[in-house]
Amino acid sequence: MMQRIVAIAGNTFRETVRDKILYNLILFALIMIFSSLALGQLTLGNENKVILNLGLAAISVFGTMIAIFIGTGLVYKEIEKRTVYALLAKPVRRSELIIGKYFGLVFTLLVNLLIMTAGLVLALLYAGGAEPLSYVRILPAVFMIFLSLCLVTALALFFSTFSTPVLSVLFTLFLWIIGHFGNDLKNFGELTKSAPAEWLCRFLYYAIPNFSNFQMLDGRYVLQAAGYSQAANPLAVAGVVFYCVVYAVLVLSLGVVIFRRRDFK
Repeated sequence: MMQRIVAIAGNTFRETVRDKILYNLILFALIMIFSSLALGQLTLGNENKVILNLGLAAISVFGTMIAIFIGTGLVYKEIEKRTVYALLAKPVRRSELIIGKYFGLVFTLLVNLLIMTAGLVLALLYAGGAEPLSYVRILPAVFMIFLSLCLVTALALFFSTFSTPVLSVLFTLFLWIIGHFGNDLKNFGELTKSAPAEWLCRFLYYAIPNFSNFQMLDGRYVLQAAGYSQAANPLAVAGVVFYCVVYAVLVLSLGVVIFRRRDFK
């Protein structure tokens, strides 16, 4: 089983690496990171913080775009090109196909994340003035971004098992956007003073992926903590990892169930 999943993941990695959208998004992300050098010159004594905040924001946004636009087309391309028939004719389970594609895209995102992080470090080195320890403190913020991308990938693959790429992109983007306002949704339900409205908002708060978890650690914004070279709490990081793994497993499991019920005849 593991050999088949690894083989599918490796093939998915090779396919995504050849995707033109991938290179375009990485290029735009690197341009955004290095353009922060020019913006940093406009500040007085805060060049490194500006470069770091804009660079991490660019990595997060463009990494999310890669996960959405490539992830939503992974399963659909197999169906459209009819290669899914050849795959399923072999001793390959549908669950292995979904899991393999998931890990293949996650590995692609990890490689791209390392490339963009290297670009950010080079920009900071060029600007100068940053303490050596501040480069290490970037890692928790980058790791939080990677976890959020893993969850976005799971959502994109889930929608791709039963919908078209366009609708899958819209659904994933909608959940990604609204997932940043989960706490506001919960507070809104409490302010309504209505039991049904409060119940609905509380249900949506727990059902919708809470992407704000990847932005806050111990009540501090991850980007802000990295900008001020503040250490991250290991227990808070472990909690976010647990949330990401549990939610991604649930979403992928639902995707596997739906994909198993699809008829390709």
